[in-house]
Amino acid sequence: MQREQALLMLKDKVKTPNLIKHCLSCEAAMRELARYFQEDEEKWGLAGLLHDIDYEETKDKPTEHSLKGSSFLQEQGVDNDIVEAVKTHNEIHGLPPESRMAKALFCVDPLTGLIVATTLVLPSKKIEEVSVDNILNRFKEKGFARGANREIIQRCESLLGLSLEEFVGLVLKGMKSISQDLGL
Repeated sequence: MQREQALLMLKDKVKTPNLIKHCLSCEAAMRELARYFQEDEEKWGLAGLLHDIDYEETKDKPTEHSLKGSSFLQEQGVDNDIVEAVKTHNEIHGLPPESRMAKALFCVDPLTGLIVATTLVLPSKKIEEVSVDNILNRFKEKGFARGANREIIQRCESLLGLSLEEFVGLVLKGMKSISQDLGL
């Protein structure tokens, strides 16, 4: 599946602008991580872009989130690696991510929210002004961006072999590359 086709499919299923921006953030982060690990940028990007394709449909049924999405993507003929990454990104199911791509998506998903929240508390609200240190300082504040599961983010160390600082830096770099699309 080509990116443009995937983006159209996402926009057909997801109408909330901030959720679309979250998916774009995950796509950019996954592409940056794919470059770092010398993996398939297109495939990793699609996993990030499509990971929440069922969220609006399942937001009141968290036990269905990612299962419906992965089933839908499988029906659309999306690559099995992407389908598995989408399925396992929701920790509620207890399905361990197996591939490096799935592990990356699992850790990226909550971090993008923390980065956006860190950006929005700056007077400028510009992601270009956000540093890794800004994010790591906010990471330590348990009351800040409560929805960003720190335990999952920190699993970048055991799942990907990246320090928290390295992981945050790569994800931030990816998100900065699409700052205009994110409005940040």
